[in-house]
Amino acid sequence: MSTLLQAIWPQFVNLTSRFIGNPANNLDVGHLIGFILFSALSLIPIWFPLHKIRHLFTIKAVLAPIGGITLFAWCLAKAHGAGPTIHAKASIGGSELGWQFVINMMSCISNMATLITNATDFASRADKPSSVLLPQLIALPFTFAIVSLFGILIGSSSIIIFGGYVWSPLKIMDMFLEQFPSHSTRAGVAIIAICFIVAQLGTNIAANSISAGADLTALFPRFISMRRGGYVCALVGFVMCPWILESSSSKFESYLSGYSVFLSSIAGVLISHYYVVAKRQIKVDDLYTTEGIYQYTYGFNLRAYAAYFAGIAINVVGFAGVARPVPLVATRIYELSFFTGFLVAAVVYVALNKIFPHRQPTAEECEVVTIGQDARESADQMSYDDDEKSLGSPKEYHGSSEVVPA
Repeated sequence: MSTLLQAIWPQFVNLTSRFIGNPANNLDVGHLIGFILFSALSLIPIWFPLHKIRHLFTIKAVLAPIGGITLFAWCLAKAHGAGPTIHAKASIGGSELGWQFVINMMSCISNMATLITNATDFASRADKPSSVLLPQLIALPFTFAIVSLFGILIGSSSIIIFGGYVWSPLKIMDMFLEQFPSHSTRAGVAIIAICFIVAQLGTNIAANSISAGADLTALFPRFISMRRGGYVCALVGFVMCPWILESSSSKFESYLSGYSVFLSSIAGVLISHYYVVAKRQIKVDDLYTTEGIYQYTYGFNLRAYAAYFAGIAINVVGFAGVARPVPLVATRIYELSFFTGFLVAAVVYVALNKIFPHRQPTAEECEVVTIGQDARESADQMSYDDDEKSLGSPKEYHGSSEVVPA
């Protein structure tokens, strides 16, 4: 947003006064204005139910590639090639090279960890399993590999263009405006910035607002709706001072790696429960009541909590190594944090369910769903109604008694 404002009004770059006491020393007035404006823009889609903003993601799917490909082509044309990185020889080898590969692979997985755990928020809207499987099977390996390659080559070309490696595409656009001032440069940067704004807006809503709204609604359904949960997430995102995380690539990488410590355990519990414990059998009716199979112990599945903390525990010592020296073994385990946390949580959860079994629904119980389509739509709408003091129970919003195949 601040780059867009700078492209439209070049005088905007003069707002470079740093804030006293800013730990990262990378926040100035101009970027704070951009952050506030983007945050305000992000509040608008949160107001609407998910199905009413679906075309935001359609627009993102069109504009994001346009912005990325344009910046990629522009940088390679300006550098007359991809820069020295492609032809550079490795400066390390052996086990050090192998572990660096593992560390960076974990950073890539960590970047997707939030979407791995929040996929159910969107998969629940699918009409058939292939609607979930096929797009992810194509999009994740292929498009993310292409985007990562673009990032590497753009960074490599920055060595030729600016005389030094620049890791942030936003910083590259700022430097284009600074070193190659012209009307065409400003127009090009403005177009790319708009594409990136829409792309980040869609990611922000999908990966943060909707998922936080769904989780908080599940925890406190009488007090928090999907809309309120999204606004709580927006507030937390503001007060955590995210500009500190982006002050350097190493800090950002450490932040992403830390993500895995907590989210890998969640994924381990979710996937092991669905595929191993429940054997893909879900009693839908009991998901919408405080009684039934999923009541567990006063509403808490203690097996899941134990497995979750076990998955965190194996990585916590290595996680502390980000700030202070720890044993090499703990560091290596942490460098595999997503896999170690996932596997430990999954194994512990399955084992606890073997030792302390809990009744799972039968195939017959999962055959039918007694909440109709009109009732589901009513429930979705109620979850966005901030005027409701309570989202109610299934008995309050059953709009149909029809039996629908699961």
